Amino acid sequence: MGWALLSAVFAAATALLAKVGVSGIDSNLATAIRTTVVFVFAWAVAIALEKHNAIAMIGRRSWVFLILSGLCTGLSWICYFRALQLGPASSVAPIDKLSVVLVIVCAWLFLGEHLNAMKVIGGSLITIGAIVIALA
Repeated sequence: MGWALLSAVFAAATALLAKVGVSGIDSNLATAIRTTVVFVFAWAVAIALEKHNAIAMIGRRSWVFLILSGLCTGLSWICYFRALQLGPASSVAPIDKLSVVLVIVCAWLFLGEHLNAMKVIGGSLITIGAIVIALA
């Protein structure tokens, strides 16, 4: 839970800092700069924690899914930065958070995760909230 909360804090900071950073420059260039920083930072952490040596032990299936995940991340960031360039962060971020609802549904459909009433209600509230905030 703690890591997830920190992720939310940093995601909020990302949206606010990106909105200011993308002002006056091409959103794709802004995404490339951000991605470079993430790339260097992630490898610095992996190397500092001596986790980089395990790269040789990664299986083919993991490679395929990590590469696909990376492509989806890149596409998400390109779309997100363009949306931030075109609209207010307070409207873009809630729509982006509809990803939570998509994860709940897809985890149920494709990963066999349990879907209970609380997740359905929570996902519905997130959807309604995101739409209300985005249209406000």
